[in-house]
Amino acid sequence: MQPTATVLVYSDDSTTREQVRLATGRRPAPDVPVVEILECATPAAVIKELDRGGIDVCVLDGEAVPMGGMGMCRQIKDEIFNCPPVLLLIGRPQDAWLATWSRADAAVTHPVDPVEFASALASLLRRKNFQNV
Repeated sequence: MQPTATVLVYSDDSTTREQVRLATGRRPAPDVPVVEILECATPAAVIKELDRGGIDVCVLDGEAVPMGGMGMCRQIKDEIFNCPPVLLLIGRPQDAWLATWSRADAAVTHPVDPVEFASALASLLRRKNFQNV
């Protein structure tokens, strides 16, 4: 049985969540596990799922409403023990400094470029110790 990685995707915009799903595909790179996407549209849902555990990477939309991904990232890095790595979707390349402020582990611009996104996600997934991939 192959291991799977669980990726939490937070955005209030269903189109953004779909772009992430499509860019991820079944697995973002051959050397990482198959990915299961867990979608969240509200900050409360993100916290609930992180408290539940089992999340390998979070993808947060920096433009989400009512709480942007940057603020959400900073909050979960402060409040969630062993917080999983965070990939932040930012509106402009100039916002990279804000991603650093939020303590995101990686950032890519939105709209989602499938190649750039898959590469960044695979890099974060490689940090996990998945066996028999």
